Amino acid sequence: MKYEILHGEAFPVVKCDLQYGESLKAESDAMVAMSGNLDVNGTMDRNILGGLARRFLAGESFFFQTIHAARGPGSVLLGHAAPGGIVDVELDGSYGLRVQKNGFLASTQGVDVDTAVQNLTQGLFSREGFFVLNVRGRGTLFLSSFGAIHAINLGPGEEVIIDNGHLVAWPDYMQYRIEKASNGWISSVISGECLVCRFTGPGAVLIQTRKPEAFGQWLRGMVPSSN
Repeated sequence: MKYEILHGEAFPVVKCDLQYGESLKAESDAMVAMSGNLDVNGTMDRNILGGLARRFLAGESFFFQTIHAARGPGSVLLGHAAPGGIVDVELDGSYGLRVQKNGFLASTQGVDVDTAVQNLTQGLFSREGFFVLNVRGRGTLFLSSFGAIHAINLGPGEEVIIDNGHLVAWPDYMQYRIEKASNGWISSVISGECLVCRFTGPGAVLIQTRKPEAFGQWLRGMVPSSN
């Protein structure tokens, strides 16, 4: 399958050219436009329990879209609701990705999406909660974000501290721990960061350059009060 990410980092779409017999799995309502000979169907991808886990535990849609070139080749445009980037990741089956809520956009055949459980501290204090998406298999994965997506590549033993509202995806073999942004709680709170995630390499962590919660606070501040 050939594909191209169009229109930059603010409002991109991904154009996928499907050959006869090929199919794509996408997040519900991701299809923007497609050739008339392509078919789109709602699927649960595996089973009811998997759909329930994604919906009520990971905060994702119960159903996926399946776009299938059953009647000949065609093209489809996929997009997402937030003003932000789309990035492609090639999975070779040797590892999986942990993906934030609303981070999955689409994938080719051979890629499975289910849920993974984080530990107690990560579940309580990270933005992601106890459950994140677990994406494994062989194929192309498309991730979406709020803001542009930036990769931080770490060598063995290298560390990076990331605001937990900026995480998009990280390899399942990488571990992170939640900690205070500063030495003391008061300093951490007044710095505006409070809790952060410390990752240790090797591996690549994908982050988003904007944070939905911060944008929501800014937007509320711009709306005149009714009082």
